[in-house]
Amino acid sequence: QAQVVESGGGLVQDGGSLRLSCKAPRMITSVYNPMTINWYRQAPGKQRELVASITSGRITHYADAVKGRFTISRDNSRKTAYLQMNSLKPDDTGVYLCNLNSGASDYWGQGTQVTVSS
Repeated sequence: QAQVVESGGGLVQDGGSLRLSCKAPRMITSVYNPMTINWYRQAPGKQRELVASITSGRITHYADAVKGRFTISRDNSRKTAYLQMNSLKPDDTGVYLCNLNSGASDYWGQGTQVTVSS
């Protein structure tokens, strides 16, 4: 199955910033634009949670925990989405996974690790 590719994770200090990228697989580029893009995170011992999403019409949604700190965006010409993360906190630590969803189709990446040290 085609796989989404996330990148941009790493180790950062409390208060730092990271920018994650989510590249769509080539086989779905023709149907990318109508898709909703979601960023989830999976922290050790916790349930996977939806962090941010952006629709085809660029309507965005954020989890309360990240509002005002994270910004989701998409570049349809590059078939790539981004998650700009500022003022990072240790509680933001986890694997960040990108999901592309059109209702009928659902694509996931393997995730990128974000670690925020205190």
